[in-house]
Amino acid sequence: MSDVIASPSTRRMALEQGVDIDARARELGRKTMGPEDLSASAPAAQTGDTSYWEVDHSAHGPVTTEPMSRFAQLAARNLGAAHALIPQVTHHDRADISAIEGLRMTWRDEARARGIKLTALAFHVMALARALRAFPRFNASLSADGKTLTLKDYVHIGIAVDTPHGLMVPVIRNADTKGLWQLSAEIADLAARAQIRKIAPDEMGGASMTISNLGGIGGLGFTPIVNPPELAILGITRTETVTVWDGGTPRPVPMVPLDLSYDHRVLNGADAARFMAMLKSRIETPGTLLI
Repeated sequence: MSDVIASPSTRRMALEQGVDIDARARELGRKTMGPEDLSASAPAAQTGDTSYWEVDHSAHGPVTTEPMSRFAQLAARNLGAAHALIPQVTHHDRADISAIEGLRMTWRDEARARGIKLTALAFHVMALARALRAFPRFNASLSADGKTLTLKDYVHIGIAVDTPHGLMVPVIRNADTKGLWQLSAEIADLAARAQIRKIAPDEMGGASMTISNLGGIGGLGFTPIVNPPELAILGITRTETVTVWDGGTPRPVPMVPLDLSYDHRVLNGADAARFMAMLKSRIETPGTLLI
């Protein structure tokens, strides 16, 4: 339940504009919101000394300027507020995806017949959905005053998508009730429509947790920023081949790095370790996801 006071017309306008009214209220330091507060130009509370940014860069050499889009400005403010307000910790691990790759190879012809690209991300969504059901405190939100935890009886998973106009996070609703083929189709559809800004406001927001997948780009790991009001976010980077020893015999194993950032006000290191252990187990035994 939102603590922000706003008229139905203001909430409707926020939905139409794709503005998270609760995040915007926190950014402005307000409990009451009107239509005029939804604009990116609405005055926000200033925190800290910003004088070190007030530099004439042209005094040091040639420069050009590029305006930040309204969408990018809003995202920057939200991420800045999240990083400043949430004590975040990141738990790093990796999982063997040999079985996932084997299933993808086995079902390659069926995927082609269905017109679907079966990616590892669909398996990750299924595994995360199972883990969120098993660990309800990860599927929760903390109130702005830090006094109330809202536990959710649904599993919605956000998929961060890098687009030419900025980062967008469309949401797969009720991910725990959907099969592999449906999830694969939805992921591809949302990602494609995000690229051309065809995501409706009601297809964003309300996620239980977000996945930020950099596997197609690279990297050994990173520290994703928790996207409030969510309590955690899962980062995925490029699969690497790791040597595992079976007794005295070396064996190459494809491992995917996993990075779980979480809000330490609600979740502690032991919680994260147990959550990641289950997530890793589900990824490494994908047959259990298909039952």
